[in-house]
Amino acid sequence: MTDKKHRHTEPEVEGAPGAPGAPGAPEAPAAPAVPLPVEPPDQAILRLERELDALKDRYLRLAAEYDNFRKRTAKERAEAWVRAQAEVVLRLVDALDDLARFAHVDPEQTDVRTIHDGVDLVERKFWKELEALGVTRVDQIGVPFDPNVHEAVTMQPAASPEQDHTVGAVLQAGYKLRDTLLRPARVVVLQSQGERPADG
Repeated sequence: MTDKKHRHTEPEVEGAPGAPGAPGAPEAPAAPAVPLPVEPPDQAILRLERELDALKDRYLRLAAEYDNFRKRTAKERAEAWVRAQAEVVLRLVDALDDLARFAHVDPEQTDVRTIHDGVDLVERKFWKELEALGVTRVDQIGVPFDPNVHEAVTMQPAASPEQDHTVGAVLQAGYKLRDTLLRPARVVVLQSQGERPADG
């Protein structure tokens, strides 16, 4: 056999002298830095001016759209309010017609009972339509005084401690539209004159 068959090649040990990356080994040359392209000043100015013009145009379009939206919303709100008022009036015109007829009757040819029944009929018609709209009357007596719906006009002595701070009389009814108070009820509030019982 020749020497070539028995020649043994030693493996390179990482960190051994002469191995790549070992201390003292020559470093690979760094790649040359590629210069970044520089935009000429005149082109940069033109580009920025175009971008600024585009932003101004976008701002003006958005401002115009918002102004149109605001005007359209205000118009729609006004029209809705007019329609709501028209619906209320339409509900009440029949009762107004009846009231007008009774307002022009000849009292010398109409007895008091007929006039009373006619006014009562008109009131019932009014309330039928008002209740359909969600209107309720605040005129209960004997309920606790509530400053959210009552306006105290005067105070009167209560007959018993249980009546303290309750409504004794309604001088003028109040009205609510669903959960919204239209007018508070003007009431007389009862107040106990004796010593109030201790809680508990």
